Amino acid sequence: MKTTKLLILALAISVNTVFAQEKTENNASHLTVENSYFGEKPPGLIPKIFAPKIVSPEGSFEGGKFSRDMKEYYFSRKNGKYKRRTFFVIRYENNSWGKESETDIRWPQFSEDGNIMYLGKEYRERTDTGWSEPKKQGEFMKNQAHGTSFSSNGTCYFGFKEKKGRGYGSIRYSRLIDGKRETPVKMNKDINTGRWIAHPFIAPDESYMMWDVVREDGYGQADIYISFKQKDGSWGKSMIMGINTELQESAPSVTHDGKYFFFTRGNWEIKEDGSTYYIGKRYWVDIKVIENMRPKE
Repeated sequence: MKTTKLLILALAISVNTVFAQEKTENNASHLTVENSYFGEKPPGLIPKIFAPKIVSPEGSFEGGKFSRDMKEYYFSRKNGKYKRRTFFVIRYENNSWGKESETDIRWPQFSEDGNIMYLGKEYRERTDTGWSEPKKQGEFMKNQAHGTSFSSNGTCYFGFKEKKGRGYGSIRYSRLIDGKRETPVKMNKDINTGRWIAHPFIAPDESYMMWDVVREDGYGQADIYISFKQKDGSWGKSMIMGINTELQESAPSVTHDGKYFFFTRGNWEIKEDGSTYYIGKRYWVDIKVIENMRPKE
């Protein structure tokens, strides 16, 4: 009897020890929903400002992106005390978010496996000691303009600089075939209607795409539109999203966990000399606002 009790006690101690070790390891390596987003309470179907005291205290926010593992947040600010566009990163280390610091990494996009960081016309590869030096993406990005986005299979959607003049652009895509980029393909006329067409976001499975543009059926400034891919592979009619207002909405994206839709909202202010500057903040909303627009089968 005494032997049996000792065996049960030893087993209980062993199980508790393993549980405690696993709990410690999980706490050290995994983020909860709350601390993944700087401790912010997740939004519902009404957009709310994202971490204003951290990323946009002066309303000078432009755009931002979490890394694939959610442990780094890259963003930029401009205007106000930032005479030049300035880039920042905030890192999750030792079970807490650190303070912002300036970085030379600009507008990063990440591959599905997190091993490639796309930076406009350049990219970096993950190594055992960090990120490689920047490398050129190739000739297909020669006329890249505002915004890039990559699907799970590596297809690149990006703003393309048209030759018509200021304000004119389009969205094109380039597939990765046998390790090589194809010549960029211009998307259909319905998507490429309006001015200041920019900042495409492609869903990982390419089932929908969002972008911002100034159109006659919009609210006056740039608005965010969405198009869903049809069963035959074509793109459905573009639709203005319900989150838009008379202010400017731009730079749409969806988090890597597929739960939240982020965008920037702001307004153009006029200086005494007549020139304008943009004041914006980052907003987020539940991904259901996108799913509710998806056409029924």
